[in-house]
Amino acid sequence: MNPIDELRRCGQSLWLDYISRGMIRSGELKRLIEQAGITGLTSDPTLFERAIDETHDYDDALRRLDADPRLDARAVYESLSVEDVRAAADALRPVYERTGGADGYASIEVSPHLAHDSNGTVAEASRLWHEIDRPNVMVKIPATREGIPAIEAALASGININITLILSMRQYEAVAGAFLRGIERLSSPTRSASVASVFVSRIDTAVDRELEKIGTPEAHALRGRAAIANARLIYRRFREIFDSPRFAGLRMRQVHAQRVLWGSTGARNPGYSDVMYVEELIGPDTINTVPTATLRAFQEHGRIRGASAAEGWSEAESTLQLVQAVGVDLEAVLDKLQSEGVAAFGRSLDKLLATLERKHSLTLHV
Repeated sequence: MNPIDELRRCGQSLWLDYISRGMIRSGELKRLIEQAGITGLTSDPTLFERAIDETHDYDDALRRLDADPRLDARAVYESLSVEDVRAAADALRPVYERTGGADGYASIEVSPHLAHDSNGTVAEASRLWHEIDRPNVMVKIPATREGIPAIEAALASGININITLILSMRQYEAVAGAFLRGIERLSSPTRSASVASVFVSRIDTAVDRELEKIGTPEAHALRGRAAIANARLIYRRFREIFDSPRFAGLRMRQVHAQRVLWGSTGARNPGYSDVMYVEELIGPDTINTVPTATLRAFQEHGRIRGASAAEGWSEAESTLQLVQAVGVDLEAVLDKLQSEGVAAFGRSLDKLLATLERKHSLTLHV
């Protein structure tokens, strides 16, 4: 059986962590949906910057937008991203309809510069939601301290939310709580949807760096183990929360659980298997959002042994205890990773806007 078909049988969806206008217009996205089993898509300023800078797919659109002197680089970026995400949502609409709203979503991100501005986040999420005007779109909000009340407020107003930059159990529990409170405030929550994006590979990158500094045999033996252990324990907590009596009443109202989405699943260490963050985190009611290279690798040599995310929970606890016992302050590492992620996304947006300014100058002379 095709590995992606096997994933589906295990209850996991596969989303693509990439977007470009060329992929949409060429029919490649449609092919990935119909033939490769992709059932969703995520986007962010980094992905848009790469697509705009490395291709000519946006040149015509930029020339068209340049005709309006009222638009600055930020407005141009938003226009391009809204158009692409709307088109991706339209391509995914058959999946959304077939699954009764359980799957088939495309995501767009609020400005990372609003990560510590609750009110600004809610306002931008509402504006993007209404501008795209598709039921199978999610707006991405980071799981910062200020993001949590924004997530609750946005969900309570009926906006689908993809919560990003979740690293720790504490952050995940805050996100799940915001989802439940927001959904419980809705009079008609049946069509509302949300996912909790838990980042994976970058945890191993950061923890391995700390273990290398410690340098003992015990520390070296723990390299490449923290991220999967952390994710599995978050999945266990997900099961506890969404199999609880509190959610049972919402489930009876046909509310979809806030699925866990594994993000940052491309292996960053070339010494690790390029599909380890897919193979080791399979489970019902989960999503894995993969870069194109990881998708190809999994199609070629991915192996599935069942619901691996539900395995080894006791071992996962022991692994994280050992990581801390050798001298790694795991909570501090994960908090720092979230802060660095917000800053990196902000730099990506700034780079994207600079790219648009440069493209603007070029198109004016074509």
